Amino acid sequence: LLPQAPSAMSAGEDAAWLRWVAKQFESIAGEDRQIHLEEFKAALKVKESFFAERLFALFDSDGSGTISLEELLSALSLLVHGSETDKLRFLFQVYDVDGEVGWGGSGVALSARRVPAGSGAIDPAELRLVLRACLRESAVSLPPPRLDDLARALFEAADKDGSGSITFEELRAELEAFPGVMENLSISAVSWLKPPPPPERSRRPRYLTVAYWHNHGSQLAFLGGYTSLNLLLFTLAALRHAGLGGWVAVARGCGQCLNFNCAFIAVLMLRRCLSWLRATPVAQVLPLDHSVGLHQLVGYVVLALGAVHTGAHVANFSRLARQDGHRALTEFLLTARPGGGGLGGTASQTGLALQGLLAAMLAFSSPCVRRGGHFEVFYWSHLSYVSVWALLLLHAPNFWKWFVVPGGLFMLEKAVGLVVSRAVGLRIVEVNLLPSKVTHLVVQRPRSFRFRPGDYVYLNVPAIAAYEWHPFTISSAPEQQGTIWLHVRARGQWTSRLHEYCRHPEVLQPRGNLQRARWWRWAKVSMGPGESHRLCSIKCYIDGPYGTPTRRIFTSEHAVLIGAGIGITPFASILQSIMYRYRLRKQSQDYKQCESLRGEDMTLRKVDFIWINRDQKHFEWFVSLLAKLELEQAEQEPGGEFLELHLYLTAALGKSDVRAVGLQLALDLLAAKEHKDSITGLRARTQPGRPDWSKARAGSGRPLRAGHQKKGKVQVFFCGSPALAKVIRAHCERFGFRFFKENF
Repeated sequence: LLPQAPSAMSAGEDAAWLRWVAKQFESIAGEDRQIHLEEFKAALKVKESFFAERLFALFDSDGSGTISLEELLSALSLLVHGSETDKLRFLFQVYDVDGEVGWGGSGVALSARRVPAGSGAIDPAELRLVLRACLRESAVSLPPPRLDDLARALFEAADKDGSGSITFEELRAELEAFPGVMENLSISAVSWLKPPPPPERSRRPRYLTVAYWHNHGSQLAFLGGYTSLNLLLFTLAALRHAGLGGWVAVARGCGQCLNFNCAFIAVLMLRRCLSWLRATPVAQVLPLDHSVGLHQLVGYVVLALGAVHTGAHVANFSRLARQDGHRALTEFLLTARPGGGGLGGTASQTGLALQGLLAAMLAFSSPCVRRGGHFEVFYWSHLSYVSVWALLLLHAPNFWKWFVVPGGLFMLEKAVGLVVSRAVGLRIVEVNLLPSKVTHLVVQRPRSFRFRPGDYVYLNVPAIAAYEWHPFTISSAPEQQGTIWLHVRARGQWTSRLHEYCRHPEVLQPRGNLQRARWWRWAKVSMGPGESHRLCSIKCYIDGPYGTPTRRIFTSEHAVLIGAGIGITPFASILQSIMYRYRLRKQSQDYKQCESLRGEDMTLRKVDFIWINRDQKHFEWFVSLLAKLELEQAEQEPGGEFLELHLYLTAALGKSDVRAVGLQLALDLLAAKEHKDSITGLRARTQPGRPDWSKARAGSGRPLRAGHQKKGKVQVFFCGSPALAKVIRAHCERFGFRFFKENF
């Protein structure tokens, strides 16, 4: 934002701000201590040169073609300390282009060496020109007729006297109809002039708040019990062997903890059992939603315990070698000997092999490997858990007692999964290639396949890789018969190869036996800009379904669903199922007259869906589905608010920005006139920028406000980037909402 200080700054604060602006000026000005147009553009980092040149011309008050420090300070002081009228006049001068504009090959060009005096009025051609630049600055693409509609809507609303032009007073009157716009008018591109924020006041750590324990209670209790059990096992084993020396006691203590952890990690891999437990009261006590995170934690604990266990034994062997005098340390480590522990005295050798395997698994499990396009390396290295367990049975004589139950369940799950997934060969019957390298797969649904909204499956496509299975959320509703949908975004090697295979099936032939060619055939149906639709028949297998935290949605009273980008995938299934059940409930009973109704399958009374996308084309993934849901609600309950959609386009500039205020006002006016959004075609208006989570309690249209608690306790469900999850989790704790993150 423009360096907006309070209008009543003290003399000291004003002097500090002026020194900051002078410092920033020196960082971009040339040797002549003047800011030239290209330097100004580079500092603003704007997408459209039109606004850079308009702002430069307004700052260059003497028309010299450069901006001096005095000119910069004069203009900024007016904008910061000036009245609403001063800011509005600045906006009017930006829009009052007149004859200063010429058309270039790639867009709009403006002679910035003259101060645009303007005619004192904005005509339709000027308004259309500025709106076109606003669209480019906000990364919004609309066809020319739609741009004409926007310009016409804004012009008709602002031209109060019908004179064919908009005067300054008419623009002021129009902006006054939109509260907050004039007060917050800014130039967000001039971020290099923003002083550093003051340090935040110290406050109570979030982990000491009631809301934090409300969201993390079961997880923290589980971690406390897990830590206590490990300490107890270590202490008991160390005390039993204390007479053999300190190093032996440490090694035995770690060894006993390793027996437990290497068996317990198998429990956290029982996906079918954990999915079944989600439907039981146990889910309220155990942190089943964090099974993946706990699996990673236990893996780190195993590696750390293994390192200490190995180090303690090496230290003990070193002591024995010095006492013996005839045998070297390497003989203790590399030679099997009677009484050396393990099967046939091979404890030292199997222990070193185990340590090497665990280190390799940890190294290849790092995020830079898994998310850096090398998922296959992680996948195949992780399969060495079979070797780890086999070596543990040879290394530790008592490990089998710990492993027999979880290991038996694990092998049973694997056997059932193998039989179920391979029993019926399925086919991908349709492929849709969507923007941003998203592949929409339509897969045959087995007759006995039962799943819940938000569940996921593991997919295997032999034509891509015969032995690789990858997890994807089911994006179709359980009520949809015959097929299931999967949306796959190309990020790693396997998903990228799948996308290319669907784009060019004639180029990427299936790997392996040529007989696999019968597994696929293609029929091109249609091609459109940025997408294609094909009928096909590709052999595939699925393993699942497996549950996720989103299963809790249907037992909520007020659910807030937040998806970022492709994170909408689980909510696509959930929203369809919600509206299906809502329709049945409306048909069976008048929900408006019995608002406290609790259905057997759904207790929901309110659903807010928030979808955050970086650019416009990402909305094309599910906009047709959202339009269908809006239509269903309008048919069932005209004017109903059971389901509210909140869409955000982060690349777009907000109403308070000089470069976008005209566009956003035009979009609001046209949406009110046509009852649909110009960007998505939905009834819900697409909001520019990011949601302001810090103000989520106040104001109309805020999905996380306290006033919505009249619909019941709020529970927030999120699917998207980990960085955004941390932000939303913190605000949920601040407001006292339960937070669940999709994670598998």
